[in-house]
Amino acid sequence: MVDVGAKPPTARSAQAGGEIRFSKEAFALLSGNRLAKGDALAVARLAGIQAGKRTAEWIPLCHVVPLDHLDVAIRLDARRRTAVVTASAAARWSTGVEMEALVAVAAALLALYDMAKAVDRGATIGAIGVLAKRGGRSGVWTRTRRRT
Repeated sequence: MVDVGAKPPTARSAQAGGEIRFSKEAFALLSGNRLAKGDALAVARLAGIQAGKRTAEWIPLCHVVPLDHLDVAIRLDARRRTAVVTASAAARWSTGVEMEALVAVAAALLALYDMAKAVDRGATIGAIGVLAKRGGRSGVWTRTRRRT
């Protein structure tokens, strides 16, 4: 692990996002809250929050960070048949919270796959990434769209 003992605690926050694409049938069941396993959106949201709080157990060299805030939101995009997951994390600590936000997104997406796999084994999890972060020595960073 990196030694952060000499770094002063500062306010830090991060947002991450990712998505999962479903078949027509699976998306219809998901959006109608009719998947056999139950309320997939609630399960995924809680899975993300629970995992984000345990990031240091998932990622070997991460510090245990006392989070002040962790939230997972899921938006359904009917046109693209995707569930778009975003997570936000915040702490007053000596290291950032990007990993907590990323782990929360990954776990929520995996939970959505698990909830729908009986009807759609081909559901595809898309790119997961940091959308923005604030705090620490590097200050503010925001993802910009790639130019084509």
